[in-house]
Amino acid sequence: MAKKIVLGFSGGLDTSYCVKYLSEDRGFEVHSIIVNTGGFTEDELKQIEAHAYKLGVKTHTTIDAVKGYYDRIIKYLIYGNVLKNNTYPLSVSAERLSQALHIAEHVKKLNADAVAHGSTGAGNDQVRFDMIFHIMIPGIEIITPIRDLKLSREQEIEYLKSKGVEMNFAKAMYSINKGLWGTSVGGKETLSSKGMLPEEAWPTQLNEKLKSQNVKLTFSKGELTEVDAKKFNHPSEAIQYLQSVAGPFAIGRDIHVGDTIIGIKGRVGFEAAAPMVILKAHHALEKHVLTKWQLQWKDTLAQFYGNWLHEGQILDPVMRNIEAYLESSQENVNGDVFVNLQPYRFQIIGIESKYDLMSSKFGKYGEMNTGFTGEDVRGFSKIFGNQTSIFYSVQADNESKK
Repeated sequence: MAKKIVLGFSGGLDTSYCVKYLSEDRGFEVHSIIVNTGGFTEDELKQIEAHAYKLGVKTHTTIDAVKGYYDRIIKYLIYGNVLKNNTYPLSVSAERLSQALHIAEHVKKLNADAVAHGSTGAGNDQVRFDMIFHIMIPGIEIITPIRDLKLSREQEIEYLKSKGVEMNFAKAMYSINKGLWGTSVGGKETLSSKGMLPEEAWPTQLNEKLKSQNVKLTFSKGELTEVDAKKFNHPSEAIQYLQSVAGPFAIGRDIHVGDTIIGIKGRVGFEAAAPMVILKAHHALEKHVLTKWQLQWKDTLAQFYGNWLHEGQILDPVMRNIEAYLESSQENVNGDVFVNLQPYRFQIIGIESKYDLMSSKFGKYGEMNTGFTGEDVRGFSKIFGNQTSIFYSVQADNESKK
């Protein structure tokens, strides 16, 4: 009797190769699973299911993980305004962890003998998947054909063609991972330190008819709840709606250069219109409603949180501690943020909030204050610098005695 193996399946080149290799070359009974973290429509999921069965899987399972993905991970990235290296919104980093956790649960459910994923041997995903599996399903064999055989995309295409598999191989030359929190794009242009993805490689094309559009984002305790007064049942729906509005402006495209978990540098393209607009809008609102030290400590903790998440450590208990702080910081992050969208860029126009600390009741920056006098400031300035004044006075006395 053939051994059961659960394969994390996206329908792309790598995982299509894995089905054929595992079932025909290794003799496994392959059970594919796709964990939808917001990157697929219903029609696409049906096409992927049909493709999986055509390749020869025994069973195929589709998991709708969008809301859970937001609740467990994405909302904390928003609370922390997390951008890896001040650039990347952790689009793939975050969704891989959600996918790995669901795949591990499926292995338990089927009592499978092994688990497989389509990661290469050069990127971060291999560590994220492997580590979650070691923690959640210890002792289960992990098989990674692309990594183990050191395959290039060209070799995978040649193998699948030899097996009579029909796919859009031209499209498969680019590795595209789409999810709720953005889309990554890898290709030959990102394999070296110089090169930009061609226009046709970006999944969302610019709508050249669009010139400028204003949108109003409404946040409640740090979560996006409305777009232009349109209410949503869950923040994930608000994100998807904003993506449909901002995406055609070709906003949020960039190349991220980062340090991989295994210690090498890597480049990847990404487009993340809604995430970039949300993060910048949320941060703008926070700068108005939070105090200086709330912002300072949020930045410190969020940077660690983002880096540790990026390296796959979502299960570390310290992450729950930081999430508790981030959530508590959002109590007054309520109000509207006004954003102007234009082709390839956007601009924050301003905010309105009843929690705004920039209130004319307390004075106008650079003009006149109403909460204190000039004499108060003179006294404060002297006391505020008192210890530093003492330091320099002592230094001067010691210098004069030499």
